[in-house]
Amino acid sequence: MRTVFFYAKPYKWSIVIALILMLFELAVELIQPLLIKKIIDDGILAGDETVIWTWGSAMMALAFVALFSGVINSYFAAHVAQGFGYDLRQALFRQVQAFSMATFLRFPTAGLITRLTSDVTMTQNVLFMGLRIMLRAPLLVVGSLIMAFFVNVKLAFLLVIGAPFLLVFLYFMSKKGVGYFAGVQKRLDRVNRVIQENLQAVRLIKAYLRGMYEASRFSKVSDLLRKDTVKAMRMMELILPVLLLVMNGSLMAVLWFGAVEVSNDGAQVGELVAIVNYAMRMTGAFSMFAFIIIAFSRAKASAERMEEVLLANEDLEIHTTESSGLRQLEGDLRFDNVSFNYPGKPEPILDGVSFHVSVGEKLAIMGATGSGKSTLLHLIPRIFEVTSGKIFVSGIEVKDWALKDLRDTIGLVPQQSILFTGSILENLSWGDTEAHVDELELAAKKAQIHESIDLFPQKYSTRVGQKGVNLSGGQKQRLSIARALVRKPSILILDDSTSALDVKTETALWDALEGEDATMLVVTQKIRTAQGADKILLLDEGKVVGYGTHDDLMEQSMLYQQIAQSQSEGEVKSDATHNS
Repeated sequence: MRTVFFYAKPYKWSIVIALILMLFELAVELIQPLLIKKIIDDGILAGDETVIWTWGSAMMALAFVALFSGVINSYFAAHVAQGFGYDLRQALFRQVQAFSMATFLRFPTAGLITRLTSDVTMTQNVLFMGLRIMLRAPLLVVGSLIMAFFVNVKLAFLLVIGAPFLLVFLYFMSKKGVGYFAGVQKRLDRVNRVIQENLQAVRLIKAYLRGMYEASRFSKVSDLLRKDTVKAMRMMELILPVLLLVMNGSLMAVLWFGAVEVSNDGAQVGELVAIVNYAMRMTGAFSMFAFIIIAFSRAKASAERMEEVLLANEDLEIHTTESSGLRQLEGDLRFDNVSFNYPGKPEPILDGVSFHVSVGEKLAIMGATGSGKSTLLHLIPRIFEVTSGKIFVSGIEVKDWALKDLRDTIGLVPQQSILFTGSILENLSWGDTEAHVDELELAAKKAQIHESIDLFPQKYSTRVGQKGVNLSGGQKQRLSIARALVRKPSILILDDSTSALDVKTETALWDALEGEDATMLVVTQKIRTAQGADKILLLDEGKVVGYGTHDDLMEQSMLYQQIAQSQSEGEVKSDATHNS
């Protein structure tokens, strides 16, 4: 927990003030039974009204001071807790942003969401309670015991009898609670994952009428969360009855033996009342222990989960605003015997891949699903690191480039078009925040999306729904391409990014991109698209099985011939159907 609560350090003076106020409030509460004793013994029993009014007024004044201290304490405690929660959430988010993809894949997305929301809230609440009641409760118990001995040693011993048992019991319950609530948070991760998957695939679910099935699936994971939470809470609920049993037993003993002592003149009535007051305060404090241990157990489990993220220091991406000092990046790209496999998986995704693309050339990459096309593209901007071999950009190995220099000159259009909530203009500016409106419109024209945007009532100010829900597949692809073109990249990577475009639009797009001074890598399944490339790279199960021009591969590669033949036959059938 030390790593997590380190983020409370900037608020140390507010913490000190809150603790001082809490201690003052506690001191008033511990003094009050002594004043009651004095009022009873020296005032009521002695018949001295002056003592009653004097010490009664002192009690009232102290009560108002304690109230004032409590209010100010709550203000500082809330300030610390909210600031701590903000800083911790920011640190977690920044850490996730710095993850390499290999590190990111270690943590399920739903688990990261839970850590940044529920887990932060748990620790934030415990910090607030720590400055209000969590420290106050044990101190009240210890203080009450000490003050009870100060009042009457013999009766105070009766309050200590159950203390060793209670300490062992509370330690055992807190240790078990941490384990139980760690399991509860993992169950919450699974619930969040099902919710996330369901919301992302809502159109498919409705199309296949799988709503009832998804509801059943959610019910199962939600029920497991309920059962684990109930199991943990039932165990924690044992704390309060046990504490009250022991403390009420001690209180009964104090009343029994106290009455005997008073009748035998071994104790004064005021002393007995003061001891009972301290016993009642201890009972109240112990009753809070159940709530405190539950909160602490959940917070400790949450803190350990967040520490996993904060301490995941391997393969972090260091982004700086400083240049690497190397010469300006150009589009010359070379793979030299590159192999790659995901961490923990021995099967290679790419195996001994070598090819060269000169500045301004266009390389088409083809292959079956799972042949490693997308993975190959992600190695260039170092989203993944090669397992063996080397990748050179402008004659320099990619690992020697500063990530900022490398990625600033690469335009990546992923296979799945991802847009962000906001206007079309904001989505285009995402490619280059300093780009002028004219540059954004020019990129949109090259991507063949400008005319479609012009038809929208609000044009470039049109709001894009979550993940572009209000746009067609082709519009989303073209907006993604325009966003990449805004960067004026030296290397333009298109990962099967024209699959939703019709022949006419795609042809116009390639014609517009002919004037781009960029090296292009295009993943495609279309022979027609590949024919327009300078070179074609054919992959099969992670290995290069063909490399050359369209004519070269038609002569040398049986696999390429089969792809070309199947697409040619498909086009003939399509034309025949259209003509009929």
